[in-house]
Amino acid sequence: MSKGVNGMAKRGRLVGVAALSLVLSGCLGGLVDSSKPPAMLLRLVPSETAAAGSSATGKPGDAVMVMEPETDNRLAVQRVPVQINAVDVAYLKDVAWVERPARQFRSLLAERLRAKGGRLVLEDDQPVPATGTRLGGRLIDLGYDARSRSVMVRFDALRTTPNGTVTARRFESTISGIAPKAATVGAALNEAANTVAGQVAEWMATG
Repeated sequence: MSKGVNGMAKRGRLVGVAALSLVLSGCLGGLVDSSKPPAMLLRLVPSETAAAGSSATGKPGDAVMVMEPETDNRLAVQRVPVQINAVDVAYLKDVAWVERPARQFRSLLAERLRAKGGRLVLEDDQPVPATGTRLGGRLIDLGYDARSRSVMVRFDALRTTPNGTVTARRFESTISGIAPKAATVGAALNEAANTVAGQVAEWMATG
């Protein structure tokens, strides 16, 4: 009898998971169809930029080199990840990034640092050697959570000074109440990414 009850409970859970997946597929539009171009392309745009005509000079040892952050495979593609539950990930339909999220986030960090002024800021794809401070780390989250209808940007920053001192700090920003639509998710991700970039710029200014 207990086996029958357990079997019914197990089937009930499976039906529940299947039903949830169907509901989420309806809300999220399922996986991105890679056979056709997305209807919308997203990019991260800095909310603060260096003023036109501004310049910065310095020796290689005084510069800040912004490195492209590491990511897991979920963020290594030009799609917007959607966390369905604790383990399952889908991708938002009809939308993609113009280039890898980590590369865009690096450029966003660099521009926010330039906007603060006072130091020469370089990116690691520029053919200029720099022996000064390095800003790197790992971009952990930059996507949508279907469970809480929110976007999250989470970045584990690593600051390495010329003398070899390494300082780590986690930054994150969450915006709730976001509908699972390309335009709303894209705008919210840009806002959250700028919040994190601003926090990192303030941290770098004190180091």
